[in-house]
Amino acid sequence: MASQNTPAFNKILYAPLAEIDPEVKNIIDKETWRQFTGLELIASENLTSQATMEANGSILTNKYSEGLPNARYYGGNEYIDELELLCRKRALEAFHLDASKWGVNVQPYSGSTANFAALTALIQPQDRLMGLGLPDGGHLTHGYYTAKKKMTASSIYFQSLPYGIIPESGLIDYDKLEAQAKIYKPRLIICGASAYPRDWDYARLRQIADKEGAWLMADIAHTSGLIAAQELNSPFDYCDVVTTTTHKTLRGPRAGLIFYRKDLENAKDLEKRVNDAVFPACQGGPHNNTIAAIATALKQVASPEWKAYAKQVVANARALAETLVGHGYKLQTGGTDNHLVLWDLRPIGLTGSKVEKVCDLMGITINKNAVSGDASAQVPGGIRLGTSALTSRDMREEDVKQVAEFLHRAVQISLTLQKEAGTKLLKDFVRVATTKEEGKVGYEQVSQLREEVQAFAKRFPLPGVDTQNLQRPEGLHEYH
Repeated sequence: MASQNTPAFNKILYAPLAEIDPEVKNIIDKETWRQFTGLELIASENLTSQATMEANGSILTNKYSEGLPNARYYGGNEYIDELELLCRKRALEAFHLDASKWGVNVQPYSGSTANFAALTALIQPQDRLMGLGLPDGGHLTHGYYTAKKKMTASSIYFQSLPYGIIPESGLIDYDKLEAQAKIYKPRLIICGASAYPRDWDYARLRQIADKEGAWLMADIAHTSGLIAAQELNSPFDYCDVVTTTTHKTLRGPRAGLIFYRKDLENAKDLEKRVNDAVFPACQGGPHNNTIAAIATALKQVASPEWKAYAKQVVANARALAETLVGHGYKLQTGGTDNHLVLWDLRPIGLTGSKVEKVCDLMGITINKNAVSGDASAQVPGGIRLGTSALTSRDMREEDVKQVAEFLHRAVQISLTLQKEAGTKLLKDFVRVATTKEEGKVGYEQVSQLREEVQAFAKRFPLPGVDTQNLQRPEGLHEYH
């Protein structure tokens, strides 16, 4: 706290947020209420622990530490070095890796920056890469482009060719990938996805990469927590570089990791290339508070309880998928091996945008998503669902089946709203969903389901929040 001699211009440094910035405090309170009274089903989101949030909000945010442990550009980093070395050690332990065979850089600010740093380390500008196409479940950072525009840095600075899935099964078409690679001769093959509900054949991908003399990189951002729990195949047995975010199934803060092989002929060169690509090539000083939070989260991942959590995430995803299939809905690949479900809405005449919007009004958070065969990722025909966050709120299969019933009702209400709108325009759909009109029932159905969802969600705890004493904040949007 401030001393008697603290000058007026510094007293602001000791005031709590509620006093110094009530507007921001109110926004945080409203977001806390939204998370508590809603159901989080976005597959790329999770709920981190109280301990991780404490580390992320710590005094470590004050320190600048460009460079690597014992080789910094600033002084006063003896404890930052200790922290970063601990985080590296825990990252290798979490994924059961031998420190003589694998190294890791824990400084990336996000999964996207981790991926671009990995590309910078592995290949040269305008070299060729192959990644899963976005409409088939791939990610923007794996070389995505459209007929009119190169969308991300991975396609702007490198040449890319997407591989795809078998239309009938929705599974990766490894045979076609091999045939494409034989002609295209990529320098890098990326395996990984943001909306692929099945596991990967890393051994087959290694064979293809070896035939063409290509690097093999896995982006396990979505599945890293399940891989650490040994619930899915491990890419570390076959890949040269593995990247991941830390906030999805890994349940940490928002950041990224890059793992690299140390037992290759050019191991020292690869290690230096990865580290140099992170800093100074792609970013500045690391966020030490976030590295502390990563270390805390990784300690949890290495605990005996983690495997049980990961098993429950997968069991919940399968329960969600089975319940939706039981209602006659179409899922890409017909089910799931991991934490996510990709729901194809085209057979019933809805878009992902409309279902996302109506679910938002009900307190169910999902995201619209392209499904295989969509003409444009900007107008997706499906939605992506994930069970990581629900599982972090103590939900099990029976609870998730109830969530699936809410989703079923939300889709049926969406069909009613679309009919009452009289057009297929999203703005008309939203109007009838949010406005009470004579002779139309969609608005009332939305309101009724919203009350049921909120009552259900309030039964479960929210990590890091004292929900027993949580007060409804001022200024909530009307539908909250």
